[in-house]
Amino acid sequence: MSLASRHTQLESARRKATAIVGMGKTGLSVANYLLRSGLACEAFDEKPVALPASLQLRLHVGAFDGEVLSTFERIIVSPGISWDHPALVVARAHGVPVFGDLELFSEHYQGDVIAITGTNGKTTTVSLIDTMLDTLAGGIEAGGNIGIPMLDLLADGDEPQRVVLELSSFQLERASPVRPRWAALLNVQPDHADMHSSAAAYKEAKLRLFAKQGEGDKAMLPADSEWNPLADELRGRGVYVRRFGMGNSDTLDAGVQLQDDGSWTVFWHHYDVAEIISSSDLPLQGQHQHLNLAVAAQAAADFGVSAGVIRQSLTSFRGLPHRMQSLGLVAGREWFDDSKATNPDAARAALSAFHEVIWICGGLRKGLDVSVLRDVVAGHVTQVFIIGTDPKPYAELAYAAGVPSSFVKTMDQAVKQAAHAQAGLSVLLSPAASSQDQFKDYVERGLLFASEVKALEQMP
Repeated sequence: MSLASRHTQLESARRKATAIVGMGKTGLSVANYLLRSGLACEAFDEKPVALPASLQLRLHVGAFDGEVLSTFERIIVSPGISWDHPALVVARAHGVPVFGDLELFSEHYQGDVIAITGTNGKTTTVSLIDTMLDTLAGGIEAGGNIGIPMLDLLADGDEPQRVVLELSSFQLERASPVRPRWAALLNVQPDHADMHSSAAAYKEAKLRLFAKQGEGDKAMLPADSEWNPLADELRGRGVYVRRFGMGNSDTLDAGVQLQDDGSWTVFWHHYDVAEIISSSDLPLQGQHQHLNLAVAAQAAADFGVSAGVIRQSLTSFRGLPHRMQSLGLVAGREWFDDSKATNPDAARAALSAFHEVIWICGGLRKGLDVSVLRDVVAGHVTQVFIIGTDPKPYAELAYAAGVPSSFVKTMDQAVKQAAHAQAGLSVLLSPAASSQDQFKDYVERGLLFASEVKALEQMP
């Protein structure tokens, strides 16, 4: 057979195959799902990757070629690949459908979907919903951006009765709008400026979560007036709209209510009855975290979980690793790992949970402006230790807030110097930045922080 004939034969085969672009966790999940379903696919990654031996498919390593991708029936893109990558632009111009794993999932899953999106707080909310609804007959499975690729939930052929999905803006923009039975938007704050064309595009991707909701579905939206037009539109489609935020149980469905003595309570509604828990009974710290608890509690109540189970879940939930996680008392002070705070708004929420705190920050800013933290730093921080390769914006922030700062560069130095700062004050790692300038991810950053804190116990 001539070279030209082989090339024609290959192109013909690809017209019925799927190109998987990006072979991280999501790409591997997609490949496994397609192969289990007897569907042809080929893998593409710009960096050298090692596929599991059990995964028998062709792997292309190197710069993505739009003309090659255009020979496939469809393309599935992993969240870490820019939606506007030149090769994908070329493929779309050739009329090739391009989407993410959410599209495949929604094509094949028939059960109830609970979907959570937002800039911050998704994982905590999804984890609690998963815990509480697991007490129902048929249980629940959690997946999506939370760590378990959603297609893995369908791996054994035994479709779960209901799922709760953590959905990022990347996943939502890469699929036809889904129709969740219960959906919540936690917040939309500046983030991912490096992966979206504009703040408006980022917001638009988040709001795709509600595009197909209709009669009988429920939507949970923040109480801010910004979301009133969306609430009115959804009600016009027959969606039951709930609102949450800082307020009281007479006007909001769920949220946090401040008391006269400065404390606060968390509330949600079980049918028409307000359920209330004092913040002092909750192991998890911070009003921002308690708003997540309120949303999760309302989701559970709406699916029929008893008030007793919800209360027990909230009062026993100690949070997730690297999300305002207490590492205990070491060297005379308490240490908190909030490595997941990869943007200024997440750091603001964490800092606001303390009267006074020593702050470790810094990293890859992703184009975000940290100067917006000046007021909260001035009001809550006594000293700043800066790590990372881009210290100047954080030093300027500390100076503007009137707080002393030191550029220590590495995590070990930050922990050692924080241990000798003002006695008795807690230390908070809440970087307000991504981690990839020094670490693989926020998990590695948080683990090193915890390791360095533990090492203090061995010091004389």
